Amino acid sequence: MIDFAALLRCLSEAGVEYVLVGGAAATAHGSARLTQDLDVVYRRSEENMRRLASALASHAPYLRGAPAGLPFVWDARTLQRGLNFTLTTDLGAIDLLGEIVGGGRYEDLLPDCITIKVFGVACSCLGLERLIHVKRAAGRPKDLEAVAELEAILEERRASGEP
Repeated sequence: MIDFAALLRCLSEAGVEYVLVGGAAATAHGSARLTQDLDVVYRRSEENMRRLASALASHAPYLRGAPAGLPFVWDARTLQRGLNFTLTTDLGAIDLLGEIVGGGRYEDLLPDCITIKVFGVACSCLGLERLIHVKRAAGRPKDLEAVAELEAILEERRASGEP
């Protein structure tokens, strides 16, 4: 089970710079779909990767789907050597993405972000139109199914004059 509130607080309290994407972002925009992990695109600056590694260190991060006992060291150096990490933690599953298809890196996503407050935590969330774009670009069946719902939400917003 994932504790979204605790994961978001963990990242935010450590000062990690990230953008909420994926299913959690869709939910923030009004999607009724459930998600089992937290997807974030993180800034790949040296300092931010240090903060990110430190924030999750005490929560037993491990590669999701990897066999038990596989040697894995969680630190800033690991983040620097990789790009995207699907992890389990004692707070739940988190996908740390250095970049995403159709969206790029943290810096590329920022212009299309909104600030939202989730569980009392202010965070950057990918805007609805850009979220639709990246889900379509990902092309996975579950993303394409989500696009139809997100487009309906966007049309409802436009019809009611919401931004």
